[in-house]
Amino acid sequence: MKNFLFPVFFVMNKIIDFHVHTFPEKIAASALEKLQAKSHTRPFTDGTLKALRISMEESGVSFSILQPVATRPEQVSGINEKAVKLNSQSKNIFSFGAMHPDFENFEAELEKISSNGIKGIKIHPVYQGVSIDDEKFIKILQCACGLNLAVLIHAGWDIGFPGNDNAIPQKIKNALEKIHGAKKIILAHMGGWRAWNEAEKIFADFDGVYIDTAFSLGSFTPNGDNFYKNSEECRMLDEEKFSKMIKRFGADRVIFGTDSPWSSQKDSVENFKALKSLSDEEKNLIFFQNAASIIF
Repeated sequence: MKNFLFPVFFVMNKIIDFHVHTFPEKIAASALEKLQAKSHTRPFTDGTLKALRISMEESGVSFSILQPVATRPEQVSGINEKAVKLNSQSKNIFSFGAMHPDFENFEAELEKISSNGIKGIKIHPVYQGVSIDDEKFIKILQCACGLNLAVLIHAGWDIGFPGNDNAIPQKIKNALEKIHGAKKIILAHMGGWRAWNEAEKIFADFDGVYIDTAFSLGSFTPNGDNFYKNSEECRMLDEEKFSKMIKRFGADRVIFGTDSPWSSQKDSVENFKALKSLSDEEKNLIFFQNAASIIF
């Protein structure tokens, strides 16, 4: 993840998937089983790095960025050590770091993340059981921004935790208004999963905030347990609303992501390429250039 500039001829047709997940091979099967039972959705890979590489080749994704979530504070250091190792060895799959709101020595850990070349961290207020506007997260966000680290925040509701409002747009706004110098805040799921009108209203003119496209366009795929009774329950953003949000934020503030394995990389790429309302220049910004400016 070295710093360098991409000439125009190089970036055309390159794709960065900024938002993917994998699990260690020993626990991948059990982790996916647990998560799909909570969300009632099916994964599109077995959740391993090997499967991600196959998916990338089939979909034409050039680079994937892992977004690890520490569900307990004692997981943080181990996750970050693995991220450093992966980033030093891989040519096209890199990892963000992890942070948990109850991790005690977060300043030193964030400094270590930065000094080891990791470009950012992922936080998930829903999985981590703390509201994003809690002082714990605000201190972490301020420290990360001071170190010029990007922060990807799960935004909006979560399909596996109905009713949990820890990351709704208004609470994210509450947190960001207390932070100085925020320039690389990325709000996943088009700024707020199934809170898209609120996200657009709050963040479209909010300086320093990007949104990613992960798990937002079209419909999600149920796992066949009949929890969802009809196709309407599985709908997310339609093409018109999705495109209008991109225009409202500006293509230079939108980053392509899939949330693999919960969305198909191949289908996500094809569906995005098929958007008629976006120019090739706008698609290139979203597919590659915006993310590249953060991670390379």
